[in-house]
Amino acid sequence: MRDLYHEELDSIGATLIEMTGLVASALNQATDALLNSDLQLAEKVIAGDEEVDALRRDLDAKALDLLARQQPVAGDLRTIVTSLRMSSDLERMGDLAKHIGKVARLRYPDSAVPAELHDSIREMGRLGVELATKAGEIIDGQDVEAARGLDEEDNAVDALHRQLFAELLHEGNEYPVETAIDVTLVGRYYERFADHAVSVARRLVFLVTGEN
Repeated sequence: MRDLYHEELDSIGATLIEMTGLVASALNQATDALLNSDLQLAEKVIAGDEEVDALRRDLDAKALDLLARQQPVAGDLRTIVTSLRMSSDLERMGDLAKHIGKVARLRYPDSAVPAELHDSIREMGRLGVELATKAGEIIDGQDVEAARGLDEEDNAVDALHRQLFAELLHEGNEYPVETAIDVTLVGRYYERFADHAVSVARRLVFLVTGEN
């Protein structure tokens, strides 16, 4: 009976890792759809978010079932409760990638992002994908030191976010209101995506060490 219990605990961790892979792929595809005005890819990202949502529902159901049946304590209880919070972060990351896909779809066949801002958005996307991928590796390896190192990459995303605003507000740039709104929104989506990835990493530190 205990072997089954630990198998169920392990399956929760495996689901979290699967979710990190899905949201990383979603953000990568959403960025391509946004910058390349790819309607088909945008639709794929939007529809694919349901898979992330389904995994979260399945994980949450398993976790709540274990809480009810096994009444875990100490480390096992921390694992289950922390996993519920991680799944919430990851589900939100999937939503943010979907929102980027929706902006790409809304402006098709045009690009929502002016050409001169493509490099900044592309780099934000690259860093976001890297953060999500590393979050999965951190969960898999229970790597506390790597988890603590994610803040640096999040800072780079924050700097790019500020740079986007500076470009929008620069005196020589007169972007249409629609463009300014789109860029402001997608910049915020990337910034929040990275924040949630760091949140996952911080929760892993708590899971392993018991320290906030």
